Amino acid sequence: MHITRRNLLVGLGALTLPAALAGCGFVPQPSDGQGDADTLAFTTWGTDAELAGFRSAIRAFERAYPGRRVALNAVPYEQMFTNIDAQLQAGNAPDVFRVPYYSFGAYAGRGQLLDLSRSLNAGVGDRFTETAWAAVQSDGRPFGVPHHTDTSAILVNSDLLRRAGVTDLPRTVDEAWTWDELADVAGRLRNALPDDVYPFAYNWQGNGVTRWLSLLFQADGAFLERDQRTPAIDSAAGRRAVSFAQRFFTERWVPQNDSVKSATYASDTWYRQRVAMVWSGAFQVPDAASTLDFPWTATFAPRDVRGGSDFGGNALVATAQTTKPDLAASFLDFVTRKDQMQEFCEGASLLPTRRDLVDGGLRFRVRPELTSTFVAQASVIQPEDVAQVASPDMAKIITVLQNGIEDALVGGVSAAETVRRLRSGIADATGGAA
Repeated sequence: MHITRRNLLVGLGALTLPAALAGCGFVPQPSDGQGDADTLAFTTWGTDAELAGFRSAIRAFERAYPGRRVALNAVPYEQMFTNIDAQLQAGNAPDVFRVPYYSFGAYAGRGQLLDLSRSLNAGVGDRFTETAWAAVQSDGRPFGVPHHTDTSAILVNSDLLRRAGVTDLPRTVDEAWTWDELADVAGRLRNALPDDVYPFAYNWQGNGVTRWLSLLFQADGAFLERDQRTPAIDSAAGRRAVSFAQRFFTERWVPQNDSVKSATYASDTWYRQRVAMVWSGAFQVPDAASTLDFPWTATFAPRDVRGGSDFGGNALVATAQTTKPDLAASFLDFVTRKDQMQEFCEGASLLPTRRDLVDGGLRFRVRPELTSTFVAQASVIQPEDVAQVASPDMAKIITVLQNGIEDALVGGVSAAETVRRLRSGIADATGGAA
């Protein structure tokens, strides 16, 4: 996840809430009102816009449910999960925290999250898209709520593309560049740009290696079978996705420091105008709009056999240790109501997980004309792709991907050998048959 230029300083917020939650999805229970029994501890990280959205939701929650409080603890992203893991181990974790979808499965699989199936009405899942609801399931039960999503489209430096004669961008997600067309655009940019300026950068640094899976999905491949344990990556689609990514380096479409294990984020290279395009989520839009002094826009990620993209964003979860499960469930319900989700997503340039917002009505507060690009990009994500990323072993699989894809991109390992190593590593991580 990109964090540069984000204000991730610790922030505090407080909030309150009433007991009548009729018809909203929460099954209300009486509170004993003793001490801090009505105060919910909520830990998160976030951009300025995201933290403002959370504080606004907390104020609304307080007005709606007087006598209950939510204490917001905002921490730097780099410290977030080191702290959470230590607190879970020590038995003093917050009641509620924010978690990326690719980390959700590990916490649910270890029994560290609250099973919400007994606290949320059965119909709550109907408010979310099938893809989003699938992302918070473990063994068929919800252990969180999908608060928002994000996915990678391509941010474009219009001046640099114009220099290469690239002036017509795809107008719909169905017209997105094919891999061959992207290769043609990259070649034209490579020929037109100075030697130290590159066609694009890919945002697969760190845990963002999961974004390489977008190429795998575009090739109509998978890395896990439906059981979430058996490797599926040693396939023609897997080899094709590795080979295409390798061309980024062999044909100098990306800087050499754009590898998976690079300390330089792809978007930082784009900000410095060292690349013409960058894969990026919509969360980057507010900062780019306030920072950049060159003309820019967004277009769709490419397609191959089909469209494919990363299911980014975050869920909100309650810890199994919480002594206030009903208060926690009421808060999770409240922040995923239509008006709350719309305000949060529009202000932070993020994508909603509710069906009634995905179908229309959302408009980013900053660069609103780009809203439809990111919403359409998210529409190509398939539930079966997300279900793989929700594997309880995803944290270990990420390490396997980091090592394997890095070796393929900068270590010269062949595509066939790469997917063979990935298959073996994934089998070791999941305990599935190799």
